[in-house]
Amino acid sequence: MEILDGKKVSNQIKDEIAVEVAQMKDRGEKVPHLAAVLVGNDGASLTYVGSKVRSCKKIGFESTLIHLPADTTEEELLGQVADLNANPDIDGYIVQLPLPKHIDELKVLMAVDSDKDVDGFHPTNFGKMALDMESFISATPFGIMELLRRYNVETAGKHTVVIGRSNIVGRPISILMSQKGEAANSTVTLAHSRTKNIKELTLQADIIVSALGVPNFLKADMVKDNVVVIDVGITRVADETRERGYYITGDVDFESVSKKSSYITPVPGGVGPMTIAMLLKNTLLARERHKVKID
Repeated sequence: MEILDGKKVSNQIKDEIAVEVAQMKDRGEKVPHLAAVLVGNDGASLTYVGSKVRSCKKIGFESTLIHLPADTTEEELLGQVADLNANPDIDGYIVQLPLPKHIDELKVLMAVDSDKDVDGFHPTNFGKMALDMESFISATPFGIMELLRRYNVETAGKHTVVIGRSNIVGRPISILMSQKGEAANSTVTLAHSRTKNIKELTLQADIIVSALGVPNFLKADMVKDNVVVIDVGITRVADETRERGYYITGDVDFESVSKKSSYITPVPGGVGPMTIAMLLKNTLLARERHKVKID
């Protein structure tokens, strides 16, 4: 069994980006600028955005954090999005989800300029991705694909079962892994909460990508020997015996499933760090596109 170490690979990617940014500076060029919009004070969102800001500083990006109060109106947020769309200094930006319930997330995501949508959530980018055209790929699926590539995991002709059908992870990774190319060419089955025979499907799978959000859902009796397991789930489970009052776990019962796996991602330290690294990669790509347009 080999651990797919997302923390290690993400640091490699950041180092590679940092070299490119240093070369940009040497040439007197504008470096990539990533902005993040955070509404309210959700703990997980604060942690995630904070990590993005620190990563930008580490690799030489410019970064801007726009932290708005929880009672920000939808109109005010859409105004902020319009300002970011029009700001030539901003190469890419994200609107951190979830948003407060009084704000229509879809309306906000639709308002983001698809050329600055480094989260890859805009329908234009999703559609281009599905058609195998150049686009911003949603950072988590992008990170999974890169992790598979860098570990040379054989995917061609393999049966991949994706558990979860979200537009952020499940649907895009099912499309990406079925396309032609490196870390792809797989035969994909997309399962979800209404699938009646998930265990039967996972027992057939050579590769399992679980993005269900149910702690320890995937057990050892649900997988065959030498399976490749990508655990996208990340859930805070209350535990008063711990200093923080909770612990982080994934969709996979790691202790038992890892014994049957050829490759497996840990939680934390697997897919999570890759998501941030690929967000930075998308921002670098956005800067290159904008530079071409300017030139």
